[in-house]
Amino acid sequence: MPDRNHRSAGNVPGAYYVDYTCIDCDLCRSVAPALFVRNDDAGTSFVLRQPSTPAELELAEEARALCPTETIGCDGDEPSAPNGMPIPTAPGPVRGRP
Repeated sequence: MPDRNHRSAGNVPGAYYVDYTCIDCDLCRSVAPALFVRNDDAGTSFVLRQPSTPAELELAEEARALCPTETIGCDGDEPSAPNGMPIPTAPGPVRGRP
C-alpha cells in the first residue's frame, strides 16, 4: 500500500504520487509517459503532472493498478474526472471504447 507520508522527491502536488518503495520497473512510465517520469538521481519514478482529462485519469489508474509494488497512490476515496464523475477502476468495458 502506498505511503503518502513517504512520497518520492519530485512528485507534483495533487492526488497521485509515487512513494519511496518504487523499484524503477518502468511500468508506470510505459503506461502513462506524460504523467510519470524517471528521477535519474534516485532511480525511481515520480508524478510529473497530475491527470487532467478522463483519458489521463484512466491511464493513471491503470498504472496504479498494475504497479507491482503498489507504489502509486491516489489520495481520496475514488479518483474522479474533471466533470466530477467517478472513473471506473474495475476491469470491464469502458464507455466510448471498443
